[in-house]
Amino acid sequence: MRYKLLQEGDIQVCVIRHPRTFLSKILTSKFLRRWEPHHLTLADNSLAFFLPTGYMENSISYSAIEDVQLLSWENAPKYCLQLTIPGGTVLLQAANSYLRDQWFHSLQWKKKIYKYKKVLSNPSRWEVVLKEIRTLVDMALTSPLQDDSIHQAPLEIVSKLLSENNNLTTQDHESIIVAIAPLLENNHPPPDLCEFFCKHCRERPRSMVVIEVFTPVVQRILKHNMDFGKCPRLRLFTQEYILALNELNAGMEVVKKFIHSMHGPTGQCPHPRVLPNLVAVCLAAIYSCYEEFINSRDNSPSLKEIRNGCQQQCDRKPNLPLRLLHTSPDLVSQEATLTESRHKPVIVTSNEIHVEVERNNTANQKMTANVGNGSEPNLIDCLMVSPTCSTMSIELSAQADRILGCYVEILKMLSDYDDWRPALASLLQPIPFPKEALAHEKFTKELKYVIQRFAEDPRQEVHSCLLSVRAGKDGWFQLYSPGGVACDDDGELFASMVHILMGSCYKTKKFLLSLAENKLGPCMLLALRGNQTMVEILCLMLEYNIIDNNDTQLQIISTLESTDVGKRMYEQLCDRQRELKELQRKGGPTRLTLPSKSTDADLARLLSSGSFGNLENLSLAFTNVTSACAEHLIKLPSLKQLNLWSTQFGDAGLRLLSEHLTMLQVLNLCETPVTDAGLLALSSMKSLCSLNMNSTKLSADTYEDLKVFL
Repeated sequence: MRYKLLQEGDIQVCVIRHPRTFLSKILTSKFLRRWEPHHLTLADNSLAFFLPTGYMENSISYSAIEDVQLLSWENAPKYCLQLTIPGGTVLLQAANSYLRDQWFHSLQWKKKIYKYKKVLSNPSRWEVVLKEIRTLVDMALTSPLQDDSIHQAPLEIVSKLLSENNNLTTQDHESIIVAIAPLLENNHPPPDLCEFFCKHCRERPRSMVVIEVFTPVVQRILKHNMDFGKCPRLRLFTQEYILALNELNAGMEVVKKFIHSMHGPTGQCPHPRVLPNLVAVCLAAIYSCYEEFINSRDNSPSLKEIRNGCQQQCDRKPNLPLRLLHTSPDLVSQEATLTESRHKPVIVTSNEIHVEVERNNTANQKMTANVGNGSEPNLIDCLMVSPTCSTMSIELSAQADRILGCYVEILKMLSDYDDWRPALASLLQPIPFPKEALAHEKFTKELKYVIQRFAEDPRQEVHSCLLSVRAGKDGWFQLYSPGGVACDDDGELFASMVHILMGSCYKTKKFLLSLAENKLGPCMLLALRGNQTMVEILCLMLEYNIIDNNDTQLQIISTLESTDVGKRMYEQLCDRQRELKELQRKGGPTRLTLPSKSTDADLARLLSSGSFGNLENLSLAFTNVTSACAEHLIKLPSLKQLNLWSTQFGDAGLRLLSEHLTMLQVLNLCETPVTDAGLLALSSMKSLCSLNMNSTKLSADTYEDLKVFL
């Protein structure tokens, strides 16, 4: 039978000193209750007892209990304990046998644990100490008590022992680790013990203890830890353990097997905490590679100061944005003469990192001229203009370089698992890396594999994370696009990202407008080289009238006509434009209703067979059309009423309608799968007078927002 460990306040008793006159009444409760005529307050690590007339004058320390025995009487159902103490005996009576046994095992545990604390606090011979530790572990494992402290107390005793004795040999360390290993199977190591484990991983990474003992401990941490912020040493221990695996002969192959063991053999990892914990460890390790460089920056301007041009000499001092850990006369003279040679590269050296900083006054002036308000600048501008990051060449120490390579490789491994990729993309979407890492060519080159995996994934929840978290912030799409700090492939990855985003629900005017404003040059260059996605982008810009400048339009047309694929797609665009004009000229019916069960293909075939330039009322109710038919609906310039009742028309279609059907007045979305994301796009349709959203996934907040706009 299992028992709960007795805690302070679990026993309230009346006491008689002599068993023959035992007449006491027993009171038991979980918490302290009022006992007339006094309250009872228990001292730490002691039992306090009642007398019939009040308190005992002194509490009894657990260490003062010489013996604890179970008592019973014939023909009398009494459940009692006998405590032998100096100068007498104390009897405790419980209400039942279970409660009596709980008291008995709890008192035995308390008595023994104080004994081990005393013995191990003053070690004499380590052979005896090791034997006592094994006995202590066996006692914890065989105890019938169920409580976290049953296993944690021995671990804390051993942790204190190790921290107070630094003269132990490596063999002594490993013997102690092996001795306490059974307790670590179901318990996290305490902070001091984690620090000891980290030291062992650093000093003896090839020890068999790392593989045999630490592996199940780290596996348990990754599976069950909920917040490394509350226990950072667990994260540090996990980090050092993985680095120790990397030091083995097989290197990253061992790490790969470990990651696979954490994921499991099936296609779905059964432990939801493994991935977030692994990513947290990777991010912390990567940050540590640049930590010294980050900490060495002194008086470097903030992002807002960079935007406002406060990085000039008159606003900031000293001129060098790095605080030297070991100042040398040569570097001081460099700092003094920096104003005389603005364009000369400056080499700044710390004890592990060498940074080459090239000043760029032209970029600074450009950024200063673009100041419009006090908003925070985006990350790319800061990386291009910041004195601490502009054209920097970072050379990490050998150790930091190994750490960086190991943990970037782990991120690559994580991105290879299909079930982990959505969560990984979401965790990395805010770009949780220091700007020094993003300016480091080796880091961005290695991380490119992860971004490619996101760009190749057809799931919208994955590739949508390439974009920024919110407007005004940069995402991976901006960093790896031509002109971004991480682009090193002439736009190949950029083209892949655009292709997957255009194939999803991002074929909108807003997305095309952002490309036209920021990436038109790279799009035209890639189209000139025959990239079909970029050719399609340029055609859509012309079709949706994204480009206002006539010269730019002519340049796009010339680019399209310079390749076979571009010429073919441009001719198709011209044909569609001519058909639309002919459709508007011929007119056609003003009302149209499709039969039930009609599909997107049926609608496309119907609209292409006649003239519908005058069509004002279209009913697609109870058909099988989806968001794909929006491509055809936006070509009906006179449409004012649209009935989509009980169809599969969704959010992607609503976005297209909101951008192109400016004359739409009545829209019926009853029993459609639209959500708040698509319905909010309707707020831009100023001519909309009637909107039916019954039986949709509309929330109360979105309803209130739409009431304001419509």
